[in-house]
Amino acid sequence: MKLLIPLSENGYLPDMYGKYAPRGACIGGNPVVSFPFTVEDPPSGVKSYALVMIDYDSTPVCGFPWIHWIMCDLPGDARGLPENASALCAYGIVQGRNSSASRFVGERDPRVFCRYSGPMPPDKDHEYTVTLYALDTPSLGLKEGFFLSDLLHAMKGHILSSDTVGVMSRR
Repeated sequence: MKLLIPLSENGYLPDMYGKYAPRGACIGGNPVVSFPFTVEDPPSGVKSYALVMIDYDSTPVCGFPWIHWIMCDLPGDARGLPENASALCAYGIVQGRNSSASRFVGERDPRVFCRYSGPMPPDKDHEYTVTLYALDTPSLGLKEGFFLSDLLHAMKGHILSSDTVGVMSRR
């Protein structure tokens, strides 16, 4: 299985999906338009997909890896998601809480803390780890607003394959 994310010429996530997104692609200054992706060569028997996007480079800045997007229950016959699928809850995806929901940030708008939250590196360019999991079950039974730990526990024993892509975003 291969996860493909369209990147700009220099290998970075296009500005539309991060810190330099236009005002109309933000809520309260937070970029919320999710990037599109495609899946090539899915494994046999895939019934759904889950995705996790984490910024490990944020640890020196805020003290923990920053979760930007977690979602599951993308149907196995889907071969990716279009731009802004997070805000549209396309294909019936179920999305969990990102780090904006933490008590250290305190975001109260679920359109921000329970959807895609684009990169906004404050100190230097950051690399974001995006992992797509192919699962053998059509649903993990999670409800909107789940936590990353819930997703990891629910996926145990159901992962057929995964692919991880590093994407950069500029300061």
